[in-house]
Amino acid sequence: MRRILVTPRSLSASEHPAIQLLRDQGWEVVFGPRGRLPEEAELLPLLPGCEGWLAGVEPISVRVLDAAQQLQVISRNGSGIDNIPLEEAKGRGIAVLRAAGANAQGVAELTLGLAVAAVRHFHLADRQLKEGKWVRRLGSELNGRSVLVVGFGKIGRLVARLLAAFGSFVSVVEPMEVATDPFAKVALSTGMRSADLVTLHCPPLPCGRPLITAELVERSRRGLILINCARRSLVDETAVLAGLETGQIEIYASDVFEEAGGDSIALIGHPKVIATPHLGAYTKESVDRAAVEAAENLITFFAHAPR
Repeated sequence: MRRILVTPRSLSASEHPAIQLLRDQGWEVVFGPRGRLPEEAELLPLLPGCEGWLAGVEPISVRVLDAAQQLQVISRNGSGIDNIPLEEAKGRGIAVLRAAGANAQGVAELTLGLAVAAVRHFHLADRQLKEGKWVRRLGSELNGRSVLVVGFGKIGRLVARLLAAFGSFVSVVEPMEVATDPFAKVALSTGMRSADLVTLHCPPLPCGRPLITAELVERSRRGLILINCARRSLVDETAVLAGLETGQIEIYASDVFEEAGGDSIALIGHPKVIATPHLGAYTKESVDRAAVEAAENLITFFAHAPR
C-alpha cells in the first residue's frame, strides 16, 4: 500500500474531504500534528516509508529529506515552494509539484480589503471606538490613486484588475517577459517614487535579500501605503519601522508575519500597522481548491510513475 504524508494545518485540523481522493486510490494516509505546523523533529519519524507528501508551508530541511528515503514527490497545497530546498530535492530524485493559482482569489481579495482599510483607517477607528473614543480621521479613496503592483502572476493580475475597477491608476513591476496590458510596466525604483500604494505579489529574491530596502523607502513618495501579502523576507522590517516613525510610510499592512511575537513584535504592535495572521489563502474556497489540486497532482504523478 502506497503511503502518503499529509501535513498542512488546514487539512489536518479537521480532515478535509480531498483526503478521501487519496484513500480512494487505496493509499494509506499519515497525518502530521493536527492543526499546526510540524517541527523538524516531528517529521523525521513520519517520513520513512512515505512515497508521497502533501505538504504545507512548514520548513523542509535537508535533514528531513535525508529521512525520506522512499519519497518520490512533494505536492504543495499552494503555489509557494521557497520552504523546500529544491536543488536538494532534485538531487534525490524527488519531484516538487504546486497547486499554482489555487489561492489567488483569496489573497487578491484580502489585498483589496487591506487597501480599503488602509486608506480609510479602519484599524484605528475600530480600536479607538472600542476604547470609548470618538475619533474621525479624514480618509481617502482608491479612485485616482497611483498603485504599484509588484509581481504580475495570477495573484498580481487579479489585484491589478480589482484596484483598476476602483479607479486606481495601476502600474506593474514584473521581471519576466510577459504582457502586462493594459497596465504599464515600470522599474521598481521608478514606480516607488510616484506610487501612493505599493502591494507585493512576487516570490522572495534568490539571494535572500529584501526587495524593499531602506534606500527604496527613503526614495518613495512620502505617506506611502505598503501592503505585503507575499513573503516576509521581501521587506526590510527595520527600514519599514523607521519609515513608519518618520511618516515616510503611512500604513504597513502585512499578512506574512511568522508568529504573534518574535522579532516582528514591534511592527505588529505599531499603531500604523494592519497585521493579519496568514489569512490570504485561508478561505474555504481557496483551501478547497488547493487541497483538491494538490491531491490530484499526487494521483496524476503516481499514475505515470513506475512501480
